[in-house]
Amino acid sequence: MFIDSHCHLSFPELADDLPGILERMREARVTAALNVCTTMPGFAAVRTVAEREPNIYASVGVHPDTTDTGAADEPTVDQLVQLASHPKVVAIGETGLDYYRLTEPLEWQRERFRVHIRAARAAARPLIIHTRAAAADTLRIMREEGADEIGGVMHCFTESLEVAQAALALGFYISFSGIVTFKSARDLQQVAQAVPLERMLIETDAPYLAPVPHRGRRNEPAFVAHVAAKVAELHGVTVDRVAAATSENFARLFRAAT
Repeated sequence: MFIDSHCHLSFPELADDLPGILERMREARVTAALNVCTTMPGFAAVRTVAEREPNIYASVGVHPDTTDTGAADEPTVDQLVQLASHPKVVAIGETGLDYYRLTEPLEWQRERFRVHIRAARAAARPLIIHTRAAAADTLRIMREEGADEIGGVMHCFTESLEVAQAALALGFYISFSGIVTFKSARDLQQVAQAVPLERMLIETDAPYLAPVPHRGRRNEPAFVAHVAAKVAELHGVTVDRVAAATSENFARLFRAAT
């Protein structure tokens, strides 16, 4: 069995096809998925799917490059803690830092990240961390805010082995997406070889980043099996070994009954 540890089933590209997506998950032996929140207004839809579907879990948080939040939609620690008390909400995030398209001043983004880490510690929920072009600051804030006390996952990992090792030292898991299947991703494949299976998750980040052989199409959770197959190839083990390890890791990290 496989688990998609990060997808966006409530995004418009997927929401209208949810029955078909769930059926294709079953056919591909994808037994569960984590539907990740990226805005406060979008949380209700994320929670609703998790309440309706026994094998879908939810998170709560605001993506780091969400710039158009008004004061009412900027999360507070208390708000995140309260929403995370729902039994199907298993994580805080997606949060982190993303400097790829944005320019300084970005203190608002760093402060938002700190709010999420504080909420995760208060709610006893692991973090889902996104980092892009911001690895040094991401790790610095994780250390300053005590993220190692609660742990979590570095999602859709594309950074160096040194960054992966630093995150592992803080107690975090490393999650690989369809990017690891791309022919151009040789450096990332070397990182995936070096990360122990016992500290790894797999994901789609659907509807984005469809793996080979579906690259260029809309992504969906059923395709996470292709990520597992590539990881198995890199580690020289069976796909079932990767499926079992990453599913066990998901259940351990998110305390989810899978």
